[in-house]
Amino acid sequence: MSEKSSSSGSDEDVDPESGQPLELGGILSKWTNYIHGWQDRWVVLKNNTLSYYKSEDEREYGCRGSLCLSKAVITPHEFDECRFDISVNDSVWYLRAEDPEHRLQWIESIELHRAESGYGSETSLRRHGSMLSLTSAASALSATSTSSFKKGHRLREKLAEMETFRDILCRQVDTLQKYFDSCADAVSKDEFQRDRVEEEEDDFPATARSDSEYNHNNNGSKEKLYPPASPKGMNGIDFKGEAITFKATTAGILSTLSHCIELMVKREDSWQKRLDKELEKRRRVEDAYKSAVNELKKKSHYGGPDYEEGPNSLINEDEFFDAVEAALDRQDKIEEQCQTEKVRIPRLTPIPPGDAYSAVSKHRYATKVEEMVQNHMTYSLQDVGGDANWQLVIEEGEMKVYRREVEENGIVLDPLKATHAVKGVTGHEVCHYFWDTAVRFDWETTIENFNVVETLSDNAVIVYQTHKRVWPASQRDVLYLSAIRKILATNENDPDTWLVCNFSVDHEKAAPTNRCVRAKINVAMICQTMVSPPEGDKEISRDNILCKITYVANVNPGGWAPASVLRAVARREYPKFLKRFTSYVQDKTAWKPILF
Repeated sequence: MSEKSSSSGSDEDVDPESGQPLELGGILSKWTNYIHGWQDRWVVLKNNTLSYYKSEDEREYGCRGSLCLSKAVITPHEFDECRFDISVNDSVWYLRAEDPEHRLQWIESIELHRAESGYGSETSLRRHGSMLSLTSAASALSATSTSSFKKGHRLREKLAEMETFRDILCRQVDTLQKYFDSCADAVSKDEFQRDRVEEEEDDFPATARSDSEYNHNNNGSKEKLYPPASPKGMNGIDFKGEAITFKATTAGILSTLSHCIELMVKREDSWQKRLDKELEKRRRVEDAYKSAVNELKKKSHYGGPDYEEGPNSLINEDEFFDAVEAALDRQDKIEEQCQTEKVRIPRLTPIPPGDAYSAVSKHRYATKVEEMVQNHMTYSLQDVGGDANWQLVIEEGEMKVYRREVEENGIVLDPLKATHAVKGVTGHEVCHYFWDTAVRFDWETTIENFNVVETLSDNAVIVYQTHKRVWPASQRDVLYLSAIRKILATNENDPDTWLVCNFSVDHEKAAPTNRCVRAKINVAMICQTMVSPPEGDKEISRDNILCKITYVANVNPGGWAPASVLRAVARREYPKFLKRFTSYVQDKTAWKPILF
């Protein structure tokens, strides 16, 4: 993936002049729809916006779509290490990077742009928090009903009474404190005066004083008279009245507190009931929301990548099977219409003589081709009638289809073997039309694109082809070497054998892509021509020839799909393929000279 810059959330990812994150651009695979699947797109991350173009060269024509990342939700896929989804409200982009490292780089860059836009960081949360608090408080105040204020009216009155009582009580406390301070000062002065008088009596005789300074007791003794203590301000305080008022004030406070507590308990019960009702409403709304989201996913995103084939697909096996069967039925109807409307263009494809295919070719895959040919001649022609591992699944006239159930890591790898007998054609003709790429589209209806990657020799080519997608299965492509050979009989009484073998190879011009799942194949079409002697001196005609066909196929689908679906599709499609192809060969050769 080519990129203009890399972003990982560090200071190096920020422009030192503007303080903004750097622009990031590169190729990502974007899910388009269930027909075209994953497509490579040029994606640009700039100024908190994610945009995509068909290619880097088409940027000048404008983007094909964009997302503002301020409120985007980035979700790395749980199972696919290269995929991540970006959703903004109802819009969802499914994206895939070329490897987990690039996925992480894109996610971190997107998060950095979101943080710099004022969403997601702690400072932004604090910055928006006060405004949210004011807004929510204002909305809560405006949403409060008039009845709620009426209910709280008495409580506010009681609280106002508490404020009044508090002021009165504070003033009374100050007054009483002044009184007590004055009393304390008066007692201190009185004691000081007594001590001073006693000291004076010790210094001067008592006879010098008049009798008016003494108080005469009944027993004839005399007691010194002292002036009563009179603290400053003390005569202006009604101590008894202040005490009564203090008692009344405290009683009023206690009564008001009791009443407030009673009101708050009632209000608490009322609010608890309202809270319970709101919680119940919220629960119902959440249930309705979840149900609506599930329905929305089924309707609006049905056909997205999460519904594709795979062990974690959101579609169950029955729905998968129904969808595949419906798609195949539609393809069959389309093909029938095309066949009735199509005017077949005669192709001038002369069939080379058989001797041209009997020699071993010289190319870099020659040894591999010979190995495949020998294996098919040894094992594919063996009779399967007595082998318990092979199950007869289809029998229609001369055609029989066998299957052997094989699974590896949960993937169905069932080998298939079909035998058939077709009148009026030779093995050479059948194998030629099966191998000839010039007529491939005339009889093969499952192919979407087809091209020869490399011609190795006159009888060997490397072919790349993509097959029509059958949703919800992923689209498949195949890269294989196709070789045609004539195997001369070792016994003069046995017929020669014609063989076409197709097996998967690798090639730098057709590397695997994210768009298709690469399947692996090992297929062989093996034919022998049987000739019945004509009557009398008549020449051999097509009525006297019969082609025995053995077709074997070992296919690794390259991805996961329900075993029942794969086996059902194989059982349905292979007999149709053999009938369609052999009918095509019969029509093609009906008026041509017989080519052995």
